[in-house]
Amino acid sequence: MAVGTIGLGIRPALIVIDMSLGFTHPSSPLGGNFSSQIEQTKTLLDLFRLKDLPVYFTSVVYHDETVASVFRTRLPDLNILKTSSHWIEIDPRLSRQSDEPVIEKQWPSAFFKTELYQKLCDDSVDSIIVVGLTTSGCVRATVVDGLQYNFPVFVVPEACGDRNLKAQSAALHDINAKYGMVMLKDDLVNKLKNL
Repeated sequence: MAVGTIGLGIRPALIVIDMSLGFTHPSSPLGGNFSSQIEQTKTLLDLFRLKDLPVYFTSVVYHDETVASVFRTRLPDLNILKTSSHWIEIDPRLSRQSDEPVIEKQWPSAFFKTELYQKLCDDSVDSIIVVGLTTSGCVRATVVDGLQYNFPVFVVPEACGDRNLKAQSAALHDINAKYGMVMLKDDLVNKLKNL
């Protein structure tokens, strides 16, 4: 099956998926050691900030017991992600800026029942770069929905993490085969520097 090449566009946005303490801290039942992925993401954030390109973070947040009840029954560890919990805070190592929105979500995709699509349109975004946690779950779901909103989607494997490495490998393969382009960080950085 032939696969076409898509372009980066002139105003890409960086979407950092669920790099909240609930997923980045090893003591969390949802977390792991993703220090390397955080460092790679920081490099991308520095460049996006330097180029004044849009950055969005997401965090899973549950305001009451009725929202996403099936998803939470399937994965009960999600119940730690309540509004009063420190687990929903973006990992401070990423130094989120005050003008970088945090999109609250309750399901895997950053697009599903959120304001993300409208914000991307308002910011004249013409492509998206997705990084974060976890590759086989929320990253993949966001990539698929990004494509369905007709954005060229890029994924940086060094800045994505998953506690299941086989699932991560399969997800990256699937993304690159159908939904977006998996692009090494250095290749993406070179393209961004030329914008």
